[in-house]
Amino acid sequence: MTRIACVGITVQDRLYYLAKLPDGGGKYVAEDYREIGGGPAATAAVAAARLGAQVDFIGRVGDDATGNTLLDELEYYGVNTALSRRYANARSSQSAVLVDRHGERIIINHPSPDLPEDAQWLTGIDFSHYDVVLADVRWHQGALTAFTLARQAGITTLLDADVTPQDIRPLVALADHAAFSEPGLQRMTGKNDIDAALLLAANDTNGQVYVTQGKKGCYWLENGEQQHQAGFEVAVVDTTGAGDVFHGALAVALGRQHTITAAVRYANAVAALKCTRPGGRAGIPDCDQTDSFLTHFV
Repeated sequence: MTRIACVGITVQDRLYYLAKLPDGGGKYVAEDYREIGGGPAATAAVAAARLGAQVDFIGRVGDDATGNTLLDELEYYGVNTALSRRYANARSSQSAVLVDRHGERIIINHPSPDLPEDAQWLTGIDFSHYDVVLADVRWHQGALTAFTLARQAGITTLLDADVTPQDIRPLVALADHAAFSEPGLQRMTGKNDIDAALLLAANDTNGQVYVTQGKKGCYWLENGEQQHQAGFEVAVVDTTGAGDVFHGALAVALGRQHTITAAVRYANAVAALKCTRPGGRAGIPDCDQTDSFLTHFV
């Protein structure tokens, strides 16, 4: 069985479903409301577990009710949280997410200021028994420490390279696979042109670089040449968590030694299926559902 560690943040998402996203001040009435766990690494962990991997989530929560709920939900989805740390008298991170009828969203995140950045305690974890170590950029020191330990053990590293205030180049340098969101790639390189930005990003790592563009699919560089896998056409309900799910599925495919082209196609399919249901996790497919979906696109 493929073993994956997901290192990063977990967040309580409060989703408000609206006819259209607000374009100014005022009062708005939500058509629906849900509370679910979120966070890039945590949702990637759920996706990987749904796809049959053995997954450890390694992150931080407060000892509040939200922290308990977040870890309990991960355990419900089959993710082991024994290696995560609870901090006394600390609040857990939360987000408000506005979603329109087309599945587009606005995310307002409040990362907890109570959770220490320090990740020295990760040195007590044996990373050598994983096939892939995935990390998001929202816990910078955690990703840096985990990737350093994983690389020392010869384990494949995958970075969810999204937007964050810190300079993520040190993380990209340690990544065997750096999968950027489009805003994350633009922020790091200062380039709006995807071709130029990918080439610049490739200079910061000896690994593979990718960029996801939602329904447009994923671009990546392989042997210096740009490659592209188009997104799958589905009836989109909610795009919340789609990028996180993509990364979780990519980790599983890479852990199973898929070619890069096959791994990206697989991750695209899993992310597309997630978008057909509301919430960041409820629509994540399992292996059988994904394989069945892909048979229609041979």
